[in-house]
Amino acid sequence: MKVLVVEDDASVLEVICTSLRQEHYVVDACTDGEEGYLLAKQGIFDVLVLDIMLPNKDGLSIVKELRRKSVDTPILLLTARDGVDDRVRGLDVGADDYLTKPFAVSELVARVRALARRKAGIHIDNKLTYGKITVKTDLHDGYIDTEPMKLTIKEYELLEFFVRNPERILTKEQIFDRVWGFESDSASNVVDVYVHHLRKKLAAFQCHSYVKTIRGVGYMLKETQ
Repeated sequence: MKVLVVEDDASVLEVICTSLRQEHYVVDACTDGEEGYLLAKQGIFDVLVLDIMLPNKDGLSIVKELRRKSVDTPILLLTARDGVDDRVRGLDVGADDYLTKPFAVSELVARVRALARRKAGIHIDNKLTYGKITVKTDLHDGYIDTEPMKLTIKEYELLEFFVRNPERILTKEQIFDRVWGFESDSASNVVDVYVHHLRKKLAAFQCHSYVKTIRGVGYMLKETQ
């Protein structure tokens, strides 16, 4: 699970990121609203934690522009205790939840967890399913019926990203940033290589056709009818 935190208070940002990482989330962070918007609009995150008062672009403007571009990442707004109007406007323009400052870190983590589950459709047994494919997020492997696919770490992360976004075109850039990260020095063709590996694992179960190539753009997970 990947979370983006946009917060300009360095001490608050550190506490949030540390707490989420302790819960095994992959966390990217920034302190600038414009940078946060550019990262968030890629659609590679499972949850966005967003302060309203930010330099260069405020949180409400970020929410509004993301929703206008059909980015449906769940958004948790962080607001001042007396910012009732901001909370109302935030929900009106498309935020999913809000938390007032100061807040208990345990509550923030719980709200992030709830938003992530809502987005992904994870049930209490930690499963994601699409067609014949089941991803078990606690075991970090994919299954066809009850048979494990025995995926490597990156193959698993790639399959999980596909299953979280079924029948949606994912660009190679989105996949790279999600699975390998913005600062990775991996070769530019690593996405194609790992899609090939994943298809070979799926082919063992006659499911290789699930991953469609969208020529010149990227890939899409779609069950063949």
